Amino acid sequence: MSRIQVEVEGRTLTLSNLDKPMYPEFTKGEVIDYYTRIAPVLLPHLRDRAMTRVRFPEGVGALRFYEKNAPKGTPEWVRTARIETPGGQQESLDFVVVDDLPTLVWCANLAALELHVPQWRVSTGEIDLMVFDLDPGAPATFTEACVVGLLLRELLAADGLTVHPKSSGKKGLHLYAPVSDLDTSAYAKRAAERLEADYGRLVTSRMERRLRTGKVFVDWSQNSPSKTTVAPYSLRALDAPSVSTPLTWEEVEEGRTVRFGPGEVLERVREHGDLLAPLLR
Repeated sequence: MSRIQVEVEGRTLTLSNLDKPMYPEFTKGEVIDYYTRIAPVLLPHLRDRAMTRVRFPEGVGALRFYEKNAPKGTPEWVRTARIETPGGQQESLDFVVVDDLPTLVWCANLAALELHVPQWRVSTGEIDLMVFDLDPGAPATFTEACVVGLLLRELLAADGLTVHPKSSGKKGLHLYAPVSDLDTSAYAKRAAERLEADYGRLVTSRMERRLRTGKVFVDWSQNSPSKTTVAPYSLRALDAPSVSTPLTWEEVEEGRTVRFGPGEVLERVREHGDLLAPLLR
């Protein structure tokens, strides 16, 4: 096993197997490089949130596992937060909280390709975001998800809420709204049901997969405090590396299928900055 030591903002990290393919044509070294370069806009969306990491030790074509607890050997300088996990195998877990670049690089070196976070902050326990995952069921596509995204934007605007879009990095569309003092789980469910009532041929708010064929499932359930959503700028585990990418509303209105790779996302950030900066408060 090849190893090298590097200094990252005053922390010494040992990186291993940088030439190992994580994707068919994208190595662990390239994963770490991407996360290091995207960190200025990624880290603000991770800070103070308990992370669930999806790890792929042998790359995307092999075994994956979801990891919430801090693994054995976690450096003492990595921030963790003990959080109750009702219904889980353990009553509570020590979640990793990625507040800084050394912790992000450490996660990437463990082949944590996908980074998922909840809609609340560890320091306050308060929900500050509401999210909708618009998931098209074939033969519906990303284009139909965009149509539903525009309808949902209008519905939420009528209630005084402003939403911001990003691609899921796979086939869907995510919409976020910054909130305070709102029962987001109950509200999101009602909003999804209102859309289904008005646009039932296009929208379903129900979980059953058999109901999703040719429709866009408006998944409101990720607003449960126990649920997480893939973070902005996180990689996704597909045959080629794609990124959950902040979008402009003009791109949503165009409705074209979009899937951006790491290099394209870095270029978009150079051009647009962080399109999801309004979520940060």
